[in-house]
Amino acid sequence: HSEIGPLNQIIHVWAYDSFEQRLAVRAAASKELNWPPPIGEFIVSMQNEILLPAPFSPPLEPRQVGPMFEIRQYTLTGGAIPGLIQRWSEKIEGRMKFSPLVGAWYSEVGALNKWVHIWAYKDVNERFSVRAAALAGGNWPARNPPGVVIKQENALVMPASFSPIR
Repeated sequence: HSEIGPLNQIIHVWAYDSFEQRLAVRAAASKELNWPPPIGEFIVSMQNEILLPAPFSPPLEPRQVGPMFEIRQYTLTGGAIPGLIQRWSEKIEGRMKFSPLVGAWYSEVGALNKWVHIWAYKDVNERFSVRAAALAGGNWPARNPPGVVIKQENALVMPASFSPIR
């Protein structure tokens, strides 16, 4: 759930091996009596996006890396994702020395030309010190040519008690 950024959000990140597996899991979930939870009266809007992992993105699997997470979302000009992935590929190893990358993905279905990355931190103070250290080291950020990034969004979020990534 969001702490800083757009408030009162619940964010689900589900990993699937394939689109077919996603369909099978969703079909099975729809037969469950307790799914979805009875929170419809609180929903103002919903979004659904299918994202594909960048080649360097770690798998989404249970681990203890947070408990605070920063979700950054960029909207890029059309056709810019491959270049961004190349620029990140050259710099990501150095950046991950400062804090764990939970994942980096690009949109396939939903909002197009979208780049999403999630970083783990112990708290907001660590987030600020890590970003300052990464910038000071000259290895980060992977610079984009002017005009490539159209929009940037940022949120600091905390995991639910049942989240496998904490």
